Amino acid sequence: MLSSLSSSSSANSAKLLNSNNGSSISSSSSSSPKPFRLVNKWQDVTVKMVVDAPASVAYKLYADRELFPKWMPFLSSVEAMEGSPDLSKYLVKLESFGQNIEYHFLAKNLQPIPDRKLHWRSIEGFANRGSVRFFPRGPSSCLVEINFSFEVPHAFAPVAFAMKPFMEKLIRGGLERFAAFVKSEDHLSHI
Repeated sequence: MLSSLSSSSSANSAKLLNSNNGSSISSSSSSSPKPFRLVNKWQDVTVKMVVDAPASVAYKLYADRELFPKWMPFLSSVEAMEGSPDLSKYLVKLESFGQNIEYHFLAKNLQPIPDRKLHWRSIEGFANRGSVRFFPRGPSSCLVEINFSFEVPHAFAPVAFAMKPFMEKLIRGGLERFAAFVKSEDHLSHI
């Protein structure tokens, strides 16, 4: 967890760098030591949209993780792990903030609630967790709610304030494409 430690003899202080998000925290040793606490910069995003499909259909399509790149173009690939159906490898590729960005993560799908909720947490790579919930709105539509929490990557610490609106835009765009996908004939072969 601690990737570097340096000390200053004049102030007898230690600077600790958190390798998860790159934030640095200084601690001084004086007559009254202060508690040391590493701060993780997690951000939360929630996006909701009514989709023209029964909750059971929307759930079934969203449960097929390998379909995600069809409506989330920033996901280059999603691969279910052979022999471990609750694990998936994700590859994220996008261009933003003047950089080509590529992240990977391994996620564990938590116990679903059929036709109601899917949720996950990353266990390796880009730190994130979230859920997708499906609320029936009648026989042919549902409200889809995506809750996504992520740790700001070290490379983006200087622009952490911009990460939440950026991720919200990405997820909203993905949900809009999902709504269009559900309406298209393409989804019929997957349900």
